[in-house]
Amino acid sequence: MSELDEAWALALAEAQRRAHAAGRRDLTEYLTLRAANDLARTTAIDWLINEFTRSAGDANRIGASIQMSTDDAHRFAVGTATMVGRRLILSCRVRALSIEVGWPRTPSHGFIRGGGLARGHIRHRGRKSRDLELTLVQRAKGSPHWMTKDGSGAAKPLTTSTIRAHIERLAGDDY
Repeated sequence: MSELDEAWALALAEAQRRAHAAGRRDLTEYLTLRAANDLARTTAIDWLINEFTRSAGDANRIGASIQMSTDDAHRFAVGTATMVGRRLILSCRVRALSIEVGWPRTPSHGFIRGGGLARGHIRHRGRKSRDLELTLVQRAKGSPHWMTKDGSGAAKPLTTSTIRAHIERLAGDDY
C-alpha cells in the first residue's frame, strides 16, 4: 500500500467516525460502502498482478526469459475516464505483455461506464487481436471477480488458466 493509499484509508476512517458521531447514518453507510469497495478493488488488483507475476516466474523456472517491471502509480484511460492503479509489463525478446488495472480516484477522473468496481486491460504489443478489456464485478454474494471482454465483445471470467495462456503466448517457443 502506498503512502497516498494509507493516507486515504486513514482519512476515510476519520470521516466515518465523525459521520457516526454526528448521527449521519446515510453518510456513515456510504463511507462504509466506499471503504469496502476500495478494499475489494485493492485485493482484486493485488491478486491479478500476483497471478501474472507468479505465472511468469513459473515460466522462467522452465526456460523462458521473461523480464518484469511495475508501475504502482499508473494512469490510463478507459473511455473518457482516467483510471489510477497499477501496471505490470512482462517482456520476452521482442514481445511484451502489459497488464494495467485501476479505478477513478477523484471526481475529475470521471466514472466507470457500464458498471464495475475497477477496469483494466491486458495488452499484447503488436498483437491487438489478443488484447482483453478487464472489469472487476461484484457478485451478489461472495467475492468480486474479473471479467474479460475481447475484441468481439464476448465476456468471460478471468481464470488462472487464462493468465497462463497469456504467459504462454508471450514466452512462445521459450516456454
